[in-house]
Amino acid sequence: MSATPRRTLHLTNTPLFSTPTHALSRSEKGKVSYERARATVRAYDLSMDDVLTLSPKFWELHQDPLMALDGAAMTLVTIQVNLTTGTIARHAVHRPELVPLVDDLLAYRKHGQFLMTEVGHGLDIDNMETTATLLPSGEFLLNTPTPQAAKFMPPTVPAGLPTVAVVWAKLLVGEEDRGIRSFLVYLNDGKQMCTGIKSRLLPERGGPNPVNHSLTTFDNVRLPPDSILGSIEVHKNPKKALTQAIWRVVTGTLAIGSLVLPVMKSYATIGTMYSLRRHVGAPGSRIPIMHFRTQQIPILTLTAQIYVMEALLQWCTAIFCDTTVDPRVRHAIAGIFKTTIAAHANAGGLAISDRCGVQGLFAHNQMTTLHNETRGISIAEGDVLVLSIKLATEMLQGRYTVPASKNPQSLLALHETGLFEENRAILASCSHHRSNDVNRLILPHCQPLIEAIGHRMAFDAAVAAGVDPSLIDLYVATAVKTDLAWYSENVPGFGRRAFAELETKALDDVLPHLGTLVGKMGVEPWITSKIVTDERWDAFVETCEVFEGNGHVQSPKVPGEKTTSVTRPNPSSSSEMVRSHL
Repeated sequence: MSATPRRTLHLTNTPLFSTPTHALSRSEKGKVSYERARATVRAYDLSMDDVLTLSPKFWELHQDPLMALDGAAMTLVTIQVNLTTGTIARHAVHRPELVPLVDDLLAYRKHGQFLMTEVGHGLDIDNMETTATLLPSGEFLLNTPTPQAAKFMPPTVPAGLPTVAVVWAKLLVGEEDRGIRSFLVYLNDGKQMCTGIKSRLLPERGGPNPVNHSLTTFDNVRLPPDSILGSIEVHKNPKKALTQAIWRVVTGTLAIGSLVLPVMKSYATIGTMYSLRRHVGAPGSRIPIMHFRTQQIPILTLTAQIYVMEALLQWCTAIFCDTTVDPRVRHAIAGIFKTTIAAHANAGGLAISDRCGVQGLFAHNQMTTLHNETRGISIAEGDVLVLSIKLATEMLQGRYTVPASKNPQSLLALHETGLFEENRAILASCSHHRSNDVNRLILPHCQPLIEAIGHRMAFDAAVAAGVDPSLIDLYVATAVKTDLAWYSENVPGFGRRAFAELETKALDDVLPHLGTLVGKMGVEPWITSKIVTDERWDAFVETCEVFEGNGHVQSPKVPGEKTTSVTRPNPSSSSEMVRSHL
């Protein structure tokens, strides 16, 4: 059974969630997204303890189908709950005066933002330029010293409610740089920016629902002494202290990876419903395009991946929430999950959209929007390529290991082991792990290695969770397909023909159950695509702008041409005329 949350189901019938937005202006869409985010967070009624302990309700929120309906709203939700509230709540445990602010954020009486990334540095936090200088009064002076230090992406423009942010900056005490700290900063009162703070609204990204992404700068902004979240003292272990301080970003890696699940379910649902509705052929012998194997493959493949990914997510969250596990391993688990599921969604969603033909190109059919949302998820809270390079090189050096396979003789476990040993041998031949040889020979293979680990983990998790064996078999076939050359070289008798037979059997086994599997995903109430039913398409056509009239254009007369009468064909000969024209 699919684990789609239902806490916001009642909202889908309200005007806020059911009114189409594709024809609205950017500012109108933005207002709707903020209101949807607010309604969603309130529906979950989260407590500070839910956020701190990463309760089941916290993970449920990050699988809510709102992501399929409005990715901008879900972006606001995860910033509000995980990054902003999560960071403040950690300090509120020891600073009770912060508890009312946490309550305001979880009740969505204030907007919360998280300003870490800088336009010139991204998540390279060690080279952050924004400064917070300690003044003799105990206050801090917040500044953006260069254009490259502008905080990049967080939506900081006024949006109706006061906005408070966690802003990351270098703490300067006298001439001493004491490292990165976080500060509570009120950015705007809901109508205008606070003194010394400037927000520049960026153009739309193009494709996804618009978030008010901004460039934010500070000019001698005075902050009270209690604005710092943490201590001004020099840390005994700066690296460890920073890792703990930014842990909500690591949590976000797994949390926003979870957002991909409702996206995948939406792709599978739209693809299935459209493929059963759309028929081809002559009158009297028309068949649904789902009849064709080329239509079935991407839908069946993504369906299997959805059920296996649900099992993997349950396994990953259990390990991630276990505070006795090495934080580096927990970070690796989060990164592996996000990298693996993003690859599945990006490839599968694009394939299904293509199989919907030109209908797949329109934003009102959701798929182009979902694809762009998933691309954004692949970058946010750690770009999957950069994450893969970090995790792969650390594990190849033996700094830590992730849990070993429970099925070491499975195809996917053999593949993981083979790639790991191959890359470790290459690394051992290099002079240093930061050498140019590593750059040339290891870095290009880091993401495939991390995905191979993710495929193996997913297989193990699905087997342990009792996922239908036919779905697991199809998942294995699709994973093998990503590196068929390795299997052909290393698994006896496993050539192209053997793989084709494996995939065909797996597809045949899942196909009869597709309707039930998609129905259990339970995301149809959040699907707004116009092509899933005849009734919805007809209603959509009625909303389109109409152009008509009584215009007439006279054909120009060619000089010297004789005017001749034209005999109009009778209706009975019209089919022959069309045939001759074709």
